[in-house]
Amino acid sequence: MISIFPTWRWWVMIALFLAGCRPVASPSSAYVALDETATLDVIAFGSCARQTKPQPIWDAVLASAPDLFVFLGDNVYGDTTDMNELRRAYALLAAQPGFQRLRATTPVVATWDDHDYGLNDVGGDYPAKYSSREVFLDFWGEPPDSERRLRNGGIYTAYTFGPPERRVQVILLDTRWDRSPLTRVSDEEYRQRRVHNIGPYTANPDPTARLLGEDQWQWLETQLRQPAVLRIIATSIPFVQEGTGWEIWANFPAERNRLLRLLAETRANGVLFITGDTHRAQFSRLETGTPYPLWEVNSSGLTENVDPNRVAPDINRFGDYFIGDNFGLIRIDWHAQDPTLTLEIRDVENRPVLQHVLRLSELQP
Repeated sequence: MISIFPTWRWWVMIALFLAGCRPVASPSSAYVALDETATLDVIAFGSCARQTKPQPIWDAVLASAPDLFVFLGDNVYGDTTDMNELRRAYALLAAQPGFQRLRATTPVVATWDDHDYGLNDVGGDYPAKYSSREVFLDFWGEPPDSERRLRNGGIYTAYTFGPPERRVQVILLDTRWDRSPLTRVSDEEYRQRRVHNIGPYTANPDPTARLLGEDQWQWLETQLRQPAVLRIIATSIPFVQEGTGWEIWANFPAERNRLLRLLAETRANGVLFITGDTHRAQFSRLETGTPYPLWEVNSSGLTENVDPNRVAPDINRFGDYFIGDNFGLIRIDWHAQDPTLTLEIRDVENRPVLQHVLRLSELQP
């Protein structure tokens, strides 16, 4: 068998050299442009791609022939306040042959999580967030006049695809820019939690604690009032999961409840959450306090996997979980009288390891 590692090391050396010589920007002319008139039949997504590792998962992603790929965060592991270090991390991702093939064939959109935003589990107090935003948006090819560069509250954005009868809205949230500090349990309580694989974080009872800034909330309400058949809300940390003790929306109950109320008030139909961060993959379903059952496909990671003996619980988990390199896939059958959504987690061999089928009629208020 021919080893891939000499080629991998060669790419790393070249990428590091280039990153040391100049800023790493995205050559957007070499990438597939977004066509928001196109109908989306297959949507792929994933998170947690360590740039210093080989990334064979891209062969499986490309074999699925997605019409769009959504990066959910931790797209690189920068973990720094040094923007030169962050650019070097992106240079290594850019040098990945599979990533290059993805960008050459598939439209891509992206949001961030903690490791490509700044530091592990960091929020609004990250001191270099403006510089980090510039590096992120340069890499992903945002033009100089992009609203993501200019407005308050982070890199949140939205896209709509397809004709009215097949319109898919893709909403990318920013759960870092304005986030209040996390609330952590005592060391003694954490020792007890670890027996059950529960993390150190708990709900912040302060009703003013923020996950999204007010600018982002107002923008999100406007988006949810736009006409669409299917709305995919991409949030880097899980929205539906509960009881994990790690980074989830439930750590900010006032914010989570605000989004649930907003879905009800706007009568936003067709909502489906896609999330990352956890280093495992699973489905979750929430039926309490919701206008209709809310589903979440959590895909993590493209290269990163949790210890099989340390999988956190989730009281809303639906079915099993998967540990191993993976990506998420949504297949839409628009030709069915009641269009179907096939939700999948696929492994590095492009095998569906988790699957569930929804009818679009199930996602209606």
